Parts: sequence; structure tokens; C-alpha cells
Amino acid sequence: MRLRHTCAVSTEHLTYKSKYMSKHRPAVLLESKSNKDARRTMGPAKIMVSPPDNYLKKHSTEARVSKNTPPSKHVRTVRKPPVPLRTEVPLMGIPTKKACLNTTVMVPKKPHPTIVDSNKGSKQLLENSGLVPKYSRKKDYGQVPEYLLQRNEEERIAQERHEDFLKEQREQASMKNLSEEERQAVLETLKKNWDKVHHEYQCLPLIIETLSRKTHKLRLEEAMTQLERDINLFERFKTIYIPSN
Repeated sequence: MRLRHTCAVSTEHLTYKSKYMSKHRPAVLLESKSNKDARRTMGPAKIMVSPPDNYLKKHSTEARVSKNTPPSKHVRTVRKPPVPLRTEVPLMGIPTKKACLNTTVMVPKKPHPTIVDSNKGSKQLLENSGLVPKYSRKKDYGQVPEYLLQRNEEERIAQERHEDFLKEQREQASMKNLSEEERQAVLETLKKNWDKVHHEYQCLPLIIETLSRKTHKLRLEEAMTQLERDINLFERFKTIYIPSN
């Protein structure tokens, strides 16, 4: 047999903890309430509301004309000419060279030539029908138009300028301009070579009988002549181009 409620539980020493509450909660609620109060009327804040008896009535927004509007006055700066008197006689018989009858007569228009192109009577202008050989009888028929000739000439000139530019670029790329120091150095070297060949030429005997000595003498003379030409060329011209390679 089970015993129930044999011992009583004392509730004097039981303590309950209070519910947790954030210290910022009042401030958050106040801020949220202040933001909601500003637009509670679904419109601008603090607007004057019309009284109930001042409701929107019919034709209240239409513009009304005042009954006491003064009439407008038309101010004229120049008076109109007066009506002619009964005793005045109009001018008659004034001579003129203008043919009034010819100007008033209407000249009849010439009808445009037409052609009927169906059995139902539909027609069109003869000039636009293609039956009049107006294009084949033109003076410039079968000739090249002027704008094509001008365009071909412009293309030819542009092609020539492009080829000249490429040729100039190739020449500048393949040639090198000698500076003044290099030109003077080459000129001094040529003069030294000429002195050397000339000294060797003077050392030859006066009487040359063998074939080898004659050939050697001719070779020295040709070398001296070529060196003299080169020296003259370098002395005459200040700007000289040589192959870059």
C-alpha cells in the first residue's frame, strides 16, 4: 500500500526570480511611439482639418466672373476715312496700260499625256509608264557619273600618298644620317688612306717593265681616284645618309 502526502513541503524558503527586463526597454518603446505618432493621420503632420459643415460643394472650384466687371474699351489711334458724300463724283477715264481683261481670263491647263493599261480603263501618266525613252536619250546616257569620277580620283590620290609615305618610311628605316663628328672622322680616315696610297705610289720605280708592276700601278691610281672622289663628296655635302645595316 502506497502512502500519499505523508510529508508536507514547506514553501516558506522558496524564492522566485523576477522576469528578465532590459534596462533600455522604456527608451525603445518611447522612440518607437514617437516615430508612429508623427504620421498617424495618413498625411502631413499638424495640418488644419476643415470643419464638417465646410464640405466640398458642387462648382465650388470653378472660376467665377465678377458681376461688376467694367466693360473693355477699344482705343483707336487713327480714325477711319469718312464715307464719301452723295455729291462727290468718282474719278473716271484714267488711262492705264494694264490689260485687265487678259489678266482675268483663265488660261486652260494642258492635259498630261496618259496611257490606259488595262481593259477596265485604269490609266497612268505616259512619262512614268516606262514607254517613253527619256533615259536612253539623255546626253550623259551610258557614261560614268561625275561623282564616281571624282571618287576614283580621290582614291587614286590617297593611294599615291600612302605609297609615297611607305616608301619614305622604308628609306628612312634603311638609311642613317651621319653626324658632324662621324663625318669628320670618316673624312680624316679617307685622307690618311689617300696619303698612304700616294706614298706607296711614289715608291714605284720610274721604269716599269713587268706586267705585275703595271697592274699594281693601275690599281693604285684607281684607288687614289676613288679616294679623291669620296673626299670631295664629304667636303661638299654636310648631310650624308648611309645604309643602316
